[in-house]
Amino acid sequence: MTATVRDDLLAAGLAVFERDGFEGATVAAIRQLARASNGSFFHFFGSKKELAGTLFLEILQRYHASVVAALAPELSAREGIARLIRAHLDWVVNNRREARFLFEISRAEWSEQVRDAQRSENWRLADGVERWRGPLVARGELFPMSATLFFSQTIGPAQVFCRAWLSGRDRSDPRAQADTLIACAIRALVTPDNNGEEQ
Repeated sequence: MTATVRDDLLAAGLAVFERDGFEGATVAAIRQLARASNGSFFHFFGSKKELAGTLFLEILQRYHASVVAALAPELSAREGIARLIRAHLDWVVNNRREARFLFEISRAEWSEQVRDAQRSENWRLADGVERWRGPLVARGELFPMSATLFFSQTIGPAQVFCRAWLSGRDRSDPRAQADTLIACAIRALVTPDNNGEEQ
C-alpha cells in the first residue's frame, strides 16, 4: 500500500472531522471519502483516534515549521515579533481547515504517545525561536522570560482573534488586526530603550 493511500485517509479524516466533529466521525465515513478499503484503513491506523492523533501531529509540524521559517537570526526584536505574529495569522487564514482541527477540534485525551510527540514538537518550536530570541535577551533588547510567557505575549492575543474567526463568531480577517497586535506585543516584550518610542 502506498503513502498516497495514507495521505488520502488523512485528508479524508480532516474533512470528516470538520463536517461531523470528532465524536460524529466514523471510520466508514473516512474510508468512503478516501475511497479506501477497510483493510487499507487498518493497515495504516488502528482506530479513528489514532488517525486523528497522526493528523494532529502532522498539522502541528507544518504549523511550527511555518512559524520558525519566518525568523532569521539577524532580525531585530521588533522585526522578529512582527514576523512571528504575521506568520501565525497567515498560516491560520491560509490553512483554515487544518487550523480548526489543530486549535478547535483536537482532543484532550490524546494517547500518551501523541502527547509525548507534541511535547517534542513544542520543544523544537521553542528551540527554533530561541535561536533568534536568545541573543536579543542577552543584549537586553527583549525582556527575559520563559518561552511559554513569550509565546503567550506574541501568539496568544493573535490566537484570540483567530479562534473567533475559525468558529465563525467573527467574520473579519484576523490579519486586519496585525498592526495593533504587533504594537501591543512590542510594548510588552521589547525593553524601553529598544522599542522605538519616546521616553
